Amino acid sequence: MRATQMVVRRWSGRCRDRGMSTAEYAVGTIAAAAFAGLLFKIVTSSQVRDLLLQIIEKALNLAG
Repeated sequence: MRATQMVVRRWSGRCRDRGMSTAEYAVGTIAAAAFAGLLFKIVTSSQVRDLLLQIIEKALNLAG
């Protein structure tokens, strides 16, 4: 009887953790999407775009 109780306790503990990992993945996915959106907004701004173009032009001028 004791072995059965131990198995039930282990199983019930695992069931409770399943929802937590799903919630953690959801929060991580939302955070990653928000960070990607922020980076996209920054990189597509005119100031950053001009800076990146200057860096690329300098690199091409040095190579050529």
